[in-house]
Amino acid sequence: MTERKRQLGEALAGFFWFGIAGVIGFLVDVGVLYLLKGTLGLYGARLLSFLCAAFSTWLFNRAVTFRGRTSGHSKGREFGIYLALMTIGGSVNYGVFALLVSRLELAAHHPAIGVAAGSLAGMAVNLVTSRFMLFRHREG
Repeated sequence: MTERKRQLGEALAGFFWFGIAGVIGFLVDVGVLYLLKGTLGLYGARLLSFLCAAFSTWLFNRAVTFRGRTSGHSKGREFGIYLALMTIGGSVNYGVFALLVSRLELAAHHPAIGVAAGSLAGMAVNLVTSRFMLFRHREG
């Protein structure tokens, strides 16, 4: 196998597993949002649901998506950096969510629509920052 084919295969596998992590994060995100929206309101519940989703995706990504790679940091520091990086994609995510639930009655009544659209918008940013800024070292 040529080096280029190996790299392409690795990139496609990483994209696939990052997508699976995103689905897990989405389910955690929506579950926490619906659980807490009655007490914290949509926006407060969404902030907490994002934090829970980020934690679940970090656990999955470090164990599966980026296995064979390392950040070179302790787990606590790695999660802190991961959360900071996810905040970039999360800002895109939350912005799309807030725009949709504030402008579309359908999204206001079914906030999962806003969560889904926001999740897709932030995913590309999160993949790039995770792969090239945090999990950039091969385990040796």
